[in-house]
Amino acid sequence: MKKKRMDCGPSSGSHLFVFLFSLIISVGNAAFNLTTISFDEGYAPLFGDGNLVRSPNGRSVRLLLDRFTGSGFISSKMYKYGFFSANIKLPAYYTAGICVAFYTSNADAFEKTHDELDFEFLGNIGGKPWRFQTNLYGNGSTSRGREERYRLWFDPSKEFHRYSILWTETHVIFFIDDVPIREVVRNDAMGSEYPSKPMSLYATIWDASNWATSGGKYKVNYKYSPFVSEYKDLVLEGCPIDAIQQISTVATCSEANARLKSADYNIITRKQRLAMRRFRQHFMYYSYCYDILRYPVPPPECVIDFDEKERFKDTGRLKFGGSHQSHKHRSRRRSKNHIVSNVDDPIM
Repeated sequence: MKKKRMDCGPSSGSHLFVFLFSLIISVGNAAFNLTTISFDEGYAPLFGDGNLVRSPNGRSVRLLLDRFTGSGFISSKMYKYGFFSANIKLPAYYTAGICVAFYTSNADAFEKTHDELDFEFLGNIGGKPWRFQTNLYGNGSTSRGREERYRLWFDPSKEFHRYSILWTETHVIFFIDDVPIREVVRNDAMGSEYPSKPMSLYATIWDASNWATSGGKYKVNYKYSPFVSEYKDLVLEGCPIDAIQQISTVATCSEANARLKSADYNIITRKQRLAMRRFRQHFMYYSYCYDILRYPVPPPECVIDFDEKERFKDTGRLKFGGSHQSHKHRSRRRSKNHIVSNVDDPIM
């Protein structure tokens, strides 16, 4: 069967694409009011120290992947709810097998009951677009993957774009350039599967050849290395807290949580909700909520959109497998593995 070509930006010449693109980015013109910090104010190297390069002023950092190691950094503190954000530029051209992850987790502190919120950017062969997924785990619920997969309306390797995760006691929102792309609202039926323990913020680049591109068909080609992801305008907002003791969480976090609740990114406006709907209609190509082979009864947080349901009626035929935890520390230390369910999607 002939494969359909998928261009990665407005240069494709598609009038429909340009129209959708302009509708979505129009929401992001009024940027959030954010306070950025330097690397040393909030972060520390995680692994691959020689492949982590800070700018002279400490306001930006580059992570490299070469044939010897990937690299990563971690927030110096753990947070009980927060807003985590950075302007990120991804590697260009041939990036098959690469995973660039920007996520929160507490797997090191809670081995069997960890929480996690993910952006995972999945590389591709030359000339094909990056794709990415978001995911959510609570209390070690890794057997119930909550991943969604998407395309982008721009080329993330040409310039910086802001990626953000809002995590509060009531909801989680993933943003791109101040446009919400996914919202998970907590409800009683979720129980402990809603992330609720303190988490750190991570950024990593690593070799995910076994699953990241077409289910592992295309591997990392190190003749194009080093692969570089860049980060600037770093944001950490929330309540720093000890992960194990969690002493006086109500008292110590009340002020920080009040700031989160009053922030402009905490409420999705009508215009933003329309932009989120457009994004999901035209750029989301997998959602676990409509995968009837995995979940004949959708998980409790799923809000079924009947237009989306019609589009994803055949999703259940896709395959799954993969993990970023098993590889991201490989150069210096191995973390406890957990499974991240992924959709095996062929190159278009």
